[in-house]
Amino acid sequence: MFLAQSSPFLKPALSVSKMMRVVTLLMIPGILTATYVFGYGVLINIFLAIIFALSFEAIILYLRKRPIKVYLNDNSALLTAVIIGVALPPLAPWWLTFVGVFFAIVVAKQLYGGLGYNTFNPAMVAYAILLVSFPAQMTTYWQTPIMMLSQVNGQTLSLLETINFQLFAQLPDGVAMDALTSASPLGIVRTSILSGAATISEIDAQGTTFGMLGGIGTEWVNLAFLAGGLFMLRKGLISWHIPLSLLATLGFLSLLFGSFELDSNPSPLFHLFSGATMLGAFFIATDPVTASTTPRGRIFYGAGIGALIYIIRTWGGYPDAVAFSVLIMNMCVPLLDYYTQPRVYGHQVDNDDQELP
Repeated sequence: MFLAQSSPFLKPALSVSKMMRVVTLLMIPGILTATYVFGYGVLINIFLAIIFALSFEAIILYLRKRPIKVYLNDNSALLTAVIIGVALPPLAPWWLTFVGVFFAIVVAKQLYGGLGYNTFNPAMVAYAILLVSFPAQMTTYWQTPIMMLSQVNGQTLSLLETINFQLFAQLPDGVAMDALTSASPLGIVRTSILSGAATISEIDAQGTTFGMLGGIGTEWVNLAFLAGGLFMLRKGLISWHIPLSLLATLGFLSLLFGSFELDSNPSPLFHLFSGATMLGAFFIATDPVTASTTPRGRIFYGAGIGALIYIIRTWGGYPDAVAFSVLIMNMCVPLLDYYTQPRVYGHQVDNDDQELP
């Protein structure tokens, strides 16, 4: 006697819990690269963010009388915490992580009804609020990349021409520096260009900002996140529409405007491999809850984010515009989904826009 398994013989889709876990694991190459470049502060931020996120989630679920274990096991809070930890400056104080995670989990997620009901990406809400509320901590607590440091007489000193060696030579005996901070490459370019302090060629001549592809240090982090993103595409965890349209639009606009004023606009590669570009394209903008759900809508959604990133980076008030761009396009998702719905199979539209069977 033979028993046949009942149809349909289809491979089940990944559960929310497993998908969130896999996406988090695919961020590990970028996390390890960021840790090597910027120091162990990256791992500390992630650890604190995970503890805070799970705690806030459990407290709110308890107050809402929801099954705590079931909702914590969907791993959405875990992924949100990891993204926040990576996005924060490595030398950020613990309370900055606390405030950011609170707004992400409590305000942007749970007050909207939990996973599936939030309109805005929780991690980007946290980052935007922190950047607006605490600009000094969010912009000046970035550790100098490891490739810009060297050991001099057993003491870690920066080789940047802007740092005076004599200043460090005057340190008292037994006193050592814990870390050196510097502005991000995007911040350096934006400040120099908008203030008229230097041109692109002058910044490049200093050798302190531009790497082979993007900003020094951040280019390697972006390459690592790109590798994880391409693996997600290969495994079908995300579709190509959002990341491709985002990166293509950002690259096209930087190439277009850069061709008119070469000394005022960095190259497309600099935009693509600096800041949080690859993290945003593959791990943030593709959030299935807050992104557009139709194929055409995803293309417009990604293109809108790419265009806004370039506009804000070039003429706006913030060097890295991924968070604000994602949040603005989150607001456009209902409109995009409404006007990009595919035609129902078996129906056609006549000249009077009336559906006929």
